[in-house]
Amino acid sequence: MAEDGLDPRLEAQILENRTELSAGEYATSFKFTRTAFAQPIPNLDRRRRRVFSFGDRLFNTQWVQAPGSVASLDGLGPLFNRNSCAGCHIRDGRGRPPIAGETRMLSKLIRLSIPGENAQGGPLPHPVYGAQLQEQGILGVSAEGKTQITWTQETGQFTDGTDFSLRKPSYKFTELGYGPLGDDVLFSPRVSPAVFGLGLLENIPEADIVQQADPEDLDGDGISGRPNYVWSEESQTKMLGRLGWKANEPTLKQQIAGAFNGDIGLTTPLFENNSCSESQADCQEAATLGDPPDVSGEFLDKITTYLSLLAVPARRNVEGALEQQGERLFYQGQCASCHLPQQLTGNSSVHEEHNNQTIHAYTDLLLHDMGPALSDMRPDFEASGQEWRTPPLWGIGLVETTNNHTFYLHDGRARNLLEAILWHDGEAHEAKEFVRQLDEDDRDALVAFVASL
Repeated sequence: MAEDGLDPRLEAQILENRTELSAGEYATSFKFTRTAFAQPIPNLDRRRRRVFSFGDRLFNTQWVQAPGSVASLDGLGPLFNRNSCAGCHIRDGRGRPPIAGETRMLSKLIRLSIPGENAQGGPLPHPVYGAQLQEQGILGVSAEGKTQITWTQETGQFTDGTDFSLRKPSYKFTELGYGPLGDDVLFSPRVSPAVFGLGLLENIPEADIVQQADPEDLDGDGISGRPNYVWSEESQTKMLGRLGWKANEPTLKQQIAGAFNGDIGLTTPLFENNSCSESQADCQEAATLGDPPDVSGEFLDKITTYLSLLAVPARRNVEGALEQQGERLFYQGQCASCHLPQQLTGNSSVHEEHNNQTIHAYTDLLLHDMGPALSDMRPDFEASGQEWRTPPLWGIGLVETTNNHTFYLHDGRARNLLEAILWHDGEAHEAKEFVRQLDEDDRDALVAFVASL
């Protein structure tokens, strides 16, 4: 054993992954300012730089109601949450729940469904409100409603006697524009995730992801992990889910098209119909305005290229003593079992910088049971209410710099990284208990390491 009690093989693994190059040799950025998540991968040629810039413009476009002065940039709504991608993913970063004084959800939304499955095996949309509560409508169309969040405090204690408090959200839906939601409604609150590095995650071979799964926990370590298989609109079949809080999106292109449709109310070649239900007559009538699709296939491809080419911020303070102390604790606590430190991308990307790269996203892209406290009680394809995809940790320490907040987890309930760890349960119960038994210095070291990623 090593001097600090680590298995030599684990120590070797730590050293192998201790690098600034989070996204490999070509897709790592060393800019750590407020625009750290919005940087293109270095050394783009002129042609792709033009596509990146145009995609950036589309990402920041504030879509307007049809007919607009520019036909290719109208079609907002009729129902929507925000009028631009950047409205939720501010500076390509992470959303948050409303704070004091805010009466609307600006970068968080509510997914809706009722018990059962749709024809593709996914959530069964609410018969009136559809798959998402859209809090805004264009002129003449009633918004679907608003969301009120109240917080209650739950207290706990580290084994050194230090108290901690976690806040738990409760939801109430008000000003419902189309009648009551009903007693059988299922809902899932989700903040908008950061959008960099997705082209690399898309290029990890499926076999490598599935190989990490252990749904029956045959190795007996208490951690299972299993893939989600979801519907692909392009291939019209089920595929491995990689993206989204529940690994409920198979490709970056579909994730973007889905967000256009649900969040902004825009149709695309992948989602040709607006989100109005048959019960929403004003919405149906307004949806006839403009020329479909609202977002052309060309524009959808360009914004997909833009997001694919966003660089990943480099890991910071690699040689820091505090960060290295925390790094060892990260491995000792089995955090690395789900937040996988290293993966190798395949060679199927059209962007050479994404092929055959060793990356350090700290995710296995698998579903894990995170316990009842984090459950949304809403199945999403093969994901149960308690299961969530392991979120990537790269860049997480720069959220405060880029987005001016430190709210984490799928619904933003955690007010800092330590709270996010303490909400872990289910398969991660032992890891949480490991952290709960650390003294203050070790807790600080662990958080410093995670914040350096």
